[in-house]
Amino acid sequence: MGLAVTLTLPGGLGVVKGKPGFGQIFSNTPAINWLAGARFFLFGARDVWFVVGLPVYLHSVLGWGFAEVGGFMALWVIGYGFVQAATPGLWRKPGRSPGRGVVVAGALALAFIPLSMVWALNQGFDPTLIVIGGLALFGVLFALNSSVHSYLILAYAEGDKVAMKVGFYYMANAGGRLAGTVLSGWAYTEWGLEGCLVASSLLLLAAAGLSVSLPKAPIQPGQS
Repeated sequence: MGLAVTLTLPGGLGVVKGKPGFGQIFSNTPAINWLAGARFFLFGARDVWFVVGLPVYLHSVLGWGFAEVGGFMALWVIGYGFVQAATPGLWRKPGRSPGRGVVVAGALALAFIPLSMVWALNQGFDPTLIVIGGLALFGVLFALNSSVHSYLILAYAEGDKVAMKVGFYYMANAGGRLAGTVLSGWAYTEWGLEGCLVASSLLLLAAAGLSVSLPKAPIQPGQS
């Protein structure tokens, strides 16, 4: 069956007709460019403390073993996946499609969590409870925000060159993760976990600032 399908496919399928220039990578839809910028800072804000700072802190400061750190991080990722998978159900009813207000409010709410953790750590509260509780709350809100972003990019990208528009958006996603990872190691070396958390809040404020330029009205599937 596979061989038959291969032999009957058009010869030009999958062949790029022309290589786009660098300027064409950016979308001609402003909303997509703003959303991609917000996505860059959103994922940078997660990885700036999640990738390097958090596991090093759990091991070197709280004294967790490698298996404990790895198991905890794995559980966080699993829980994050469940929340993200359940989020689309929130927008299925008419009138619940997210717009600018949801994205901005979500980024601002996320920015409050790392700053609250820094305050609590400086006040001498139990660091284990602060880190576990803060990470759990951050994970839930982050998954909600990420799902809303993914919903919006599909709504904004309808029409021609959908693949390029969505690809540009996820390129920003990957760029944010790279920047966050590099910044995480530097910030932890200089200021410890508190420095990573402050950097996370600043990046989230930047994401909120860029999101202000998104369309105000909720986007319904099939509209652009």
